[in-house]
Amino acid sequence: MSAPATGRIIDAMPEFQIQSLLDTNTVALHDVHCAGQCRRRSDEECTSATHLVFPYRGAYLRHVGSDEVVADANHVLFFNAGQGYQVSHPVSGGDASLSLRLPETLVRELAPASLLLQGEKLAFRRQSLRIDPRAQTLVALLRHSLQNDAIEPLEAEGLLLTLVCRSLGPRTSHESGASHARRRLADRVKLLLTSDLSRRWTLSEIAAEIGGSAVYLTQVFQQVEGIPLYRYHLRLRLARALDLIGDYQDLAALATDLGFSSHSHFTSAFRQTYGRSPAAFRQSLLPS
Repeated sequence: MSAPATGRIIDAMPEFQIQSLLDTNTVALHDVHCAGQCRRRSDEECTSATHLVFPYRGAYLRHVGSDEVVADANHVLFFNAGQGYQVSHPVSGGDASLSLRLPETLVRELAPASLLLQGEKLAFRRQSLRIDPRAQTLVALLRHSLQNDAIEPLEAEGLLLTLVCRSLGPRTSHESGASHARRRLADRVKLLLTSDLSRRWTLSEIAAEIGGSAVYLTQVFQQVEGIPLYRYHLRLRLARALDLIGDYQDLAALATDLGFSSHSHFTSAFRQTYGRSPAAFRQSLLPS
């Protein structure tokens, strides 16, 4: 039986762990962990209901026909009901995501018409969109707060609707108009960056791993993602900080483990991206 998260979770498969964080008449939110043991494409599967999936740890590839996208902490993915797909894990370490199910009427109310396919059946016309740092903080805040019983259901529902609006809004999401070949090249860069978030990459190192000139890679990445490559990488590292921040008493150690040159560098980047210091964000996760 497929689980209610992404549709690719099978109860009998030990590589998956699923935790229900919230289940009301309005929303159903699950925390889904996958060990990522299957490097090649899985068998084709589908989900019975449309889900918005927010990866917050690790990365995987999602394949729909000949189209594929990287699932990482900078994106929201759309799993359309009844749409066949496959997944693969070219990066070791597994992945984790928040999977959100909303009533169809609510999705149609929140999603811009340009994101949906025409017709009676609800379906997104894209596999994913890039989200902004504010959406990333909402993902982390919801997960940590619900796991710690530090938030009431009514507040959580409101934050989830804010997350959806933020993720689907034209001002905060990014839809690439790049060619298929350029998107594939950018995807290879994303997977490389995700493979070692603590590494302080240089353009020449990335170009040597991927192939091609550093200038061309930066131009392609900017076109595909709408932000510079270095900023994309920084947001992945900071999203990992959002994931781990509750597990570290020593934030300087967290900064070191994520490859920042110093605690002050980490704090400055975190504050500039998320509007508060790491210590202040961690404090906000505690029960009041």
